Amino acid sequence: MSQATEEKKPSYESINYRIRPAKSIERKMLCDSFRRLTYFSSFEQYRYIGFGSPFFADFMLFHKQLGIEKMISIEKDIENQDRFNFNKPYKCIEMKFGESNDQLPDIDWGTHRDIVWLDYDGHLDQKVLTDINTVFYNISSGSVVTMTVNVHFRRKQELPLLKKLLKEKTPENLNSKDLEDWKAAEVCKQIMLEEITHTLQNRNRLLNDGEKYIFQPLYYFGYKDGARMLTFGGIIYSENEAELFKNCNFTQLPYIKTEDTMYLIDVPSLTYKEIRYLDSQLPHDSITEVKSPGIKSEDITRYSTLYKYFPTFSETEI
Repeated sequence: MSQATEEKKPSYESINYRIRPAKSIERKMLCDSFRRLTYFSSFEQYRYIGFGSPFFADFMLFHKQLGIEKMISIEKDIENQDRFNFNKPYKCIEMKFGESNDQLPDIDWGTHRDIVWLDYDGHLDQKVLTDINTVFYNISSGSVVTMTVNVHFRRKQELPLLKKLLKEKTPENLNSKDLEDWKAAEVCKQIMLEEITHTLQNRNRLLNDGEKYIFQPLYYFGYKDGARMLTFGGIIYSENEAELFKNCNFTQLPYIKTEDTMYLIDVPSLTYKEIRYLDSQLPHDSITEVKSPGIKSEDITRYSTLYKYFPTFSETEI
């Protein structure tokens, strides 16, 4: 997640992206949902494109859990190429250094089905929309694209900053109240969706019926390991592969959101002992019967929806 949209110190220098609990949960949820893509192709036919940072957490997870061997990491921080190359965990990761706006157009699109995670650490801006346009105009059917952006704004600075970042792409009649707290996520999601829709309209003009592309939203995550973050995305498929999409049955997963309701990854603070005790009672048909001394019922309910993906961090000597 090193493609910052603002001039500042790279976020990976102050944040270890492997150990943020909500981000870790989101990463595992995405990975679990990607397994359903095998109705389109085996993972031998898929490629992963992302922003690895020196930790390469998503690359390691998707390689180990899904077996994806074609991988591209785009890194903005060209001054630290030696550090990225040193930390690259697998030979199969191809490194591309430079702005994503410059590197994404040079990728050999159409040769694979792709899983793309444009995992920005900055706010939504015109550069992000340019990347969305590049990806959705070129990506193959049966591919998944997700975008993560910062939706945390300083109070009373929301609207001026968004106008500065988006310029003419700023929605008309937008006011500061529309951007308060998590409302900003809905605004940013809608802006990204409109860019996707516009891009596919242009792409589909050149195609015959049956070959046109459809975008189906699947992911609308909100989480806060510090700043409020939004992840929005879904699958793109051609009309003649609609049955394959249907077979994937993504909606069986409780966190898949095909409508405008956010899935908030709200992580309760629990000790290791409390986690083990709750795990021993899960899954349970009646969550009200699951108990742990001193833990509020709402925290138990929150944990029960996340426990399969809940991270457990510990200190160890390597």
